[in-house]
Amino acid sequence: MTQTVLAIGECMVEMAPTGDGHYAMGFAGDTFNTAWYLRKLAGDDLTVSYFSAVGDDAASAQMTAFMQDAGVTPELRVIPGASVGLYMISLKDGERSFSYWRSASAARQMADGLSELPNLKAGDVAFFSGITLAILPVEGRETLLSVLAKARAGGVRIVFDPNLRPRLWASDQEMCDWIMRGAAVADIALPSFEDEATYFNDADKAATAKRYANAGVTLSIVKDGADTVLIDAASEPPETVTPLKVTQVVDTTAAGDSFNAGFLSGLMSGQSNADAVRAGCALAAQVVGKRGALVDLD
Repeated sequence: MTQTVLAIGECMVEMAPTGDGHYAMGFAGDTFNTAWYLRKLAGDDLTVSYFSAVGDDAASAQMTAFMQDAGVTPELRVIPGASVGLYMISLKDGERSFSYWRSASAARQMADGLSELPNLKAGDVAFFSGITLAILPVEGRETLLSVLAKARAGGVRIVFDPNLRPRLWASDQEMCDWIMRGAAVADIALPSFEDEATYFNDADKAATAKRYANAGVTLSIVKDGADTVLIDAASEPPETVTPLKVTQVVDTTAAGDSFNAGFLSGLMSGQSNADAVRAGCALAAQVVGKRGALVDLD
């Protein structure tokens, strides 16, 4: 039986410098990057879908076509008169910085009037992030979390990457409060320790895992850059996995997004937690060795 992973969030227009004073237009965004890489890894027995909202303009149509061409099934609400968000990458001395135009993005309305997630059944996966929550108004966050809780009660596995981005929130406290509300509807959490320690004052990776377990998560995969990944599963001894050593890091833009894709691919194919984490590490090692969020795989 075909399974589905539905990623939820915002895909944006990306304007990236080409090196000759011009910019190339592409599409990217944290949960979409994960869906894009997951589609590259997955076989025909896995459907990869993307839930968001777009406008009815040319950029929205191009984005939808890009998803389809990538093999990702668009599950997109169309908001008349709206458009999609945009970000621009700037390079200075080899360092990348980002400027965003997303305050009027159609994706902010994705949860308006939402009552259930599209085309999911027991055993499927819904994947969302802290950025998904951050871009929504309060009512939209409440609605999305309620719909995710309903899906979880129906047997859908909910996977959550906290992906802490304080600039998207009114305050650090607001961010932390909503992140833990997101965790409360999730089966699996994929936090990054450095960020978690900064904003939740976790002493170590075990403290991060315990906090998510206390929220109701049954499996935490605590990432830590090039350091060991902690696997904390309910009723099982903790495990650690050491990522592959990367000799040259070119661009870390989608490191976590690609890790999530490798992990979800392993999870959906029945691998052990440790092997799924190794798959995530292997994919991330490829991605950080090339420039850009979405790169060709070896």
